[in-house]
Amino acid sequence: MVAPLTGGPDGAGSRDTGDRPRAVGTAPAVGGTDRTRVRRLPDLAVGDRATLHAVLDAGRVAHLAIADGDQPYALPVAYARDGERVLVHGSTGSRLFRHLAVGTPACLTVTLLDGLVLARSAFESSMNYRCAMVLGTLTALTGEAKLAALHRLSEHLLPGRWAEIRPPSAKELAATLVLALPLDECSVKVSAGPPDDPDDDLDRPVWAGVVPVVETYGLPQPDPRLRHDLPPPEW
Repeated sequence: MVAPLTGGPDGAGSRDTGDRPRAVGTAPAVGGTDRTRVRRLPDLAVGDRATLHAVLDAGRVAHLAIADGDQPYALPVAYARDGERVLVHGSTGSRLFRHLAVGTPACLTVTLLDGLVLARSAFESSMNYRCAMVLGTLTALTGEAKLAALHRLSEHLLPGRWAEIRPPSAKELAATLVLALPLDECSVKVSAGPPDDPDDDLDRPVWAGVVPVVETYGLPQPDPRLRHDLPPPEW
């Protein structure tokens, strides 16, 4: 379950504080390039790498975009963060992944919806969210690095399953591209908190506040061909 983000020392703020910690250490600064500097509502920009990691670790689906000639494409992909890079995998028959494997510039985004902000006007109504954007080129992984990356993807998406299921065969590995995108050029934006209604709307007789949005697992549905009486994962 993705918990709503609230203001505090972990790098998240709200619309009414503007407090944002800066990046520290030797890692590239989050939002530190002209292409990643947040221009629209810059007070929502978060500059610390720990928040970047937290956003990426909380998500499972990213959108990966490239431009093929004059036509841009953006497709959803499963992903996992592995240190200072993001891992994705796809079919060797995928046009998107073939372009990415040869170094086509790409943009990866992850958005986590934390709440619906119900204001006293349509204009001020909004959403609470955490989002990350990563720019760069991806590198194809091979050999043991490729298998290790698939393991990392599996553990992020399906915790504990790698130890129980059959590993990829040589044929399956040959049909799969595994790519890594470094977290060298990226930005993070966080919106949290109550509506920001102007004073002259506060007397309007309408409920205002935040409706949290959470993600949770449902009831497991066994495969009709299940041949063993086994419990489902305890996630």
